[in-house]
This record gives sequence, C-alpha cells and structure tokens, in this order.
Amino acid sequence: MAIAITPVEVLGSPVPAHTSHAISVSLPKWKDNVDYEKGEKRVMDAMVNGYPRFFIHRTIEKLAGVCERKFGRSGERCLLFPSAKTADYCREFIERRSPDHTKPFIGRVTQFIICPEDINCDANKVSPNETCVELYVILFAKDAYPIARQFWQHTGMGISSRLAERCLTMLREEQPTPAASPTALTGNFPAKAYHNRHYSSKIARSPPPNYVDEGRLETDEPEECDSYLEERYGRNLPTNYADAAKRTLRRRIAGVLIHDSGSETLPSSPNPTSPAEVGPSSRIQNLTESDVYLFSTGMTAIWNAHNLALNYPSASAKGKSVCFGFPYADTLKVLEKWGPGCNFFGHGLDSDIDAFEELLSKQKTSGEPSILALFTEFPSNPLLRSPDLPRLRKLADEHDFLIVVDETVGNFVNVSVLQHADIVVSSLTKVFSGDSNVMGGSLVLNPNGHHYASLKATLDTVYEDTYYYEDAVFLERNSRVFKKRIQTIDENAEAICDFLFSEKSKGAVIKEVYYPKFTTRANFEKSRSAPSADSPNPGFGGLFSVTFNSKEASEAFFDSLEVQKGPSLGTSFTLACPFVVLAHFAELEWAAGYGVEENLVRVSVGGEDKQDLLRIFEAALRAAERAK
Repeated sequence: MAIAITPVEVLGSPVPAHTSHAISVSLPKWKDNVDYEKGEKRVMDAMVNGYPRFFIHRTIEKLAGVCERKFGRSGERCLLFPSAKTADYCREFIERRSPDHTKPFIGRVTQFIICPEDINCDANKVSPNETCVELYVILFAKDAYPIARQFWQHTGMGISSRLAERCLTMLREEQPTPAASPTALTGNFPAKAYHNRHYSSKIARSPPPNYVDEGRLETDEPEECDSYLEERYGRNLPTNYADAAKRTLRRRIAGVLIHDSGSETLPSSPNPTSPAEVGPSSRIQNLTESDVYLFSTGMTAIWNAHNLALNYPSASAKGKSVCFGFPYADTLKVLEKWGPGCNFFGHGLDSDIDAFEELLSKQKTSGEPSILALFTEFPSNPLLRSPDLPRLRKLADEHDFLIVVDETVGNFVNVSVLQHADIVVSSLTKVFSGDSNVMGGSLVLNPNGHHYASLKATLDTVYEDTYYYEDAVFLERNSRVFKKRIQTIDENAEAICDFLFSEKSKGAVIKEVYYPKFTTRANFEKSRSAPSADSPNPGFGGLFSVTFNSKEASEAFFDSLEVQKGPSLGTSFTLACPFVVLAHFAELEWAAGYGVEENLVRVSVGGEDKQDLLRIFEAALRAAERAK
C-alpha cells in the first residue's frame, strides 16, 4: 500500500514530523540550505533537530551540560561516548589534530554511571531490562571543540539520542555545583572515576511539547512510563528483547532466515523455545550471522573497516588506501585523517582503473609499500556510478590488497557485491530502516575471501557492541518489511527517472540524470542481484540525481518540488536536497572538478503512489523550464 504524500514541513522541523529522534530536518528552499551552511541565524534558530552526526541532538546537548557542570573545569566542553574505547579514540584524535603540536590539546576522560533506583512508575510497568547506564565523558578546552566535533561527525561514535534521553529520565535536575575534579582516565581505563546515582526525571526533554516520540500516546502517566506504553500499545518490541532484536538483525542481513516474512507477531519471550528457522545464506555461500557486525551508524562501520585494515596482521607492510569513485564526504575524510593517507581516484570510471593499474605497477617496480585497501561505493553517492567490481577484485588478488564496498545506495536486495569484496559496509539508517527515526550500521566479512581468517580473528578481538538496545529494537521493527519497501521504491524511482530522461532528450532544461539505469549500467549489471522468490525484480535503487542547464532552473525545480526536503536518503517517503551545497559547501570548486556540480539536486524516492509522484515531478520540471 502506498504511503500518503504529506505537506512539506516548515523550516527546521523534524522529518518525519512529530518524531523526537528524527534523522532528517526540513530545509524546504534552496536558500535555506545555503544559509544553513553559512550558519545564518534565521535558519539555526529554527532548527529543532538535524542529521545526528552534524547536529548534536538537544537531549545529548542537555546531558552534556549536566556532565560539564559535574565534571568540567572552567572553560571546558565535553562530548559523550558509550565506551571507554570510543572516548579514547576521540581523545587521541583531538591531541593528534591539534594545530600546535608543541602544545597539543589534552583531553580528559571520566566514567559516569547512572542507575535507575527510584522510578516513578508502577513496578508492574517497569521493563525488566532496567539497568545502569555507563557513559564516558571526554572533557577538553573549549578551543578544541571544533576538532572534537570533526571526530563526532566523521566516525559517528557518539552516544545515541535515545541513550541520552534514557539518562535524563534517570537524572534529577540539579543546581549548578562547583566543578568537580574527577580522576582522568587514560590507557585501558582501569578505574571508575565517578559513580553517580540519580533517580527521578525532572529534566525537561528538549524537543517542543508538540513533538511526540514514535508510537507514544497522549497520557497523564509520568515520562518514565514511556517505554512501557510503547511496549504495550506501539509496534515496538519490549527493550528486554534487545539481544533477540540484534540477533534477528544479523540474521536478516546475512540472509539466513528461512521465513522472514515481516510479520509483527511478537514471540512470547526474548528466548523462545522454538527459535527462528535458519538455513544457508541467500546472499553468498558460507555466510552466517557471526560474520555480521552491528554498529551505531554507517560511518562507524566504515571507520571500523578502515581501522581493521590498518591493524590486521598483513597491514604493517602496506601503504596508503585507495578511495575509488567520488564518495560520501566523510568516507574520504576517514581515509585521509587516519593512517598513512589515501590515493583518490575521484571519477570512478573504467579509465580510473587504468590509472590505478599504472600506480600498482609503479609500486611493484619501485618497491614502494603496496596498497592497503580500496574503498568504493556501489553505486556512488551522488553520481550513481558503479565501478567494475570483478576487474577490481582481480587486481586485489594479484596485488594483495583488501576491497571494502559500501552497498548503502545499492542495498543487498538489488546488488550482490559481497563476492567481490573482503568487507561490505552499509548504513542501516537508510533504506534498511526506512522510517528515518534510528541510526545503525553494519560490517559484513566475506567468508570466502583470501583474508577472511585473519580479518575475522582481528575483528573478533577488537570489536565491541556499543549499539544502544533501544535503537536496535527500533531498527529491527523498521526492517521487517524492507524487501517489500525496496521493491516499491525501485519501481517508483525507475518511473520518475524514465520520465526525466525522456524530458532530457528534448533538450529543454535538464542537463543530466544520474541513475544506475543510465549511468555505467554495464558495471551495475555485473553485480546486480539475481531474481529470487522474495525479490523477483531487483531494481536500480531509489536514489538519483539531476542537474539542469542553469542555476535558476535547479533552484526553481527544488523549490517547487512538493516532497519532503532535507539531508539523508533511503527513507520510506520521498526526500530531496541540494546535496553538493550540504556536503561540499566549503569545497565546491574541488567537487566540480570531479563532475559533482553545485546545482545538483539529489532525490531519494519513497513509497508514495507512483502517479502522484509523477505529477509532482512534472510540475517541478515545468517550474524549472519557466525559470531557465
């Protein structure tokens, strides 16, 4: 059943509307996006939320304020992390990226434990999963805050807004107290610097009162009962099903569930006596759920894939990584800012593979360190180019480097890339979730790869599960029908792109339509999924980009497009943005050098009625024609 087309949200409001943990934010006009990048007051003051790695959620800000008052010294700021290891990664980054290496910024990490010992809710309504929350607070001089925010943005390792909300419900509001001086933790964090116990929730949540959380009912019950109400009346699994939810997610991603029909019937217990039936993977031979690793965001999965490449046994003799194709911005930043650096083949065309082969031959002849790993997207964002994965795999086998493929845009229903890769990463925030209300990421090892045993042993040693349980529960719920959702989205996107491509041939206003059906299609077809019983028609995905013959036409098209507008992709509803303005505002000329134009409009197609969408896009196109 098609979802309804909803009115475009006002500037700064959550997308979806009335969603406390929304992933996107409404930026409905082209100028709104430009002014957001400029930090204009009218836009920043209107922002209720934003994409979580770029805009720190209000609940996280509020909790950080509590931590700064409790632990901070004069002139210090802080960021919050779910584990000692992630906080230490941030501390190391701040020190290493300090502008003056003779006087680097020094971060202090302290542990903060919060326990729910006095919840104002009937005992019969309290989830049996009520446990203490363990936070790691990194404090640093306020001048180091921009560097710390880079880490937050690039890695996605900061705490979840749901975790912050949980902490705030367990803390009582306190009057500011003199700054504490807790023991700074370093290395392996052997000591607990602070063990605090607070109980009732008196701290107001940051979103305005007219925004309610997913599945929440209007009620006179205290806020502490929200999770109970969601369990009883919403579609959500109870939080004590978190382990089962994560296991289901890993199995769903591995393709080993025999009957994953998307039913919302809940098991009678988190450990049912009749476990789900599993069998051979539908994705690739020998793949099991143990080869799937969950992370808090897609960028966390990418960062960990890079960190794994840097630390597995063969890595010591290796050189730089390769970024093949124009990627999502933070992927390139991770490869550049951690490790020995990155060779960038930004066009991602077959001619770039020719140039890459020349580099490999030169390294072999000169005795230079060989390539560590090649990172690529399939297809790429925002140009939707697909690399020739079989050819890259052949080079990887010949020259002994890893291949890491980000399949977020293609998604494993439509594309089959694991057999060509050593590691596949994905942002589960996108079409796997669809509802734009939870973050998540995955990393999958190819069990048949040459480096599998070494990668598996290394990853099992260093991996820690910091994926917050409430986020896992929401993601499990959202992803139950992801295959059906993708099929509808694929059909809608193809219809819209066929229409726009036909209009391009008239030469009026459209300059280019970037979509796998029309862009490097031969390479896409080499890794396209085969039809199956539950995915009979693997498509080209739901993402496309379009450029116009003038800036005025681009802006008119975007401003007239009656769909939701904001960052992110893979939503169950159609979502558009001037992607290059948002992702590369400070480097527009550099991006244009790789064919990524400032006036590009990126569209993530949703599951609305196909004819309604076609009418909307035709109307926007006519507005562009009038403006040209």
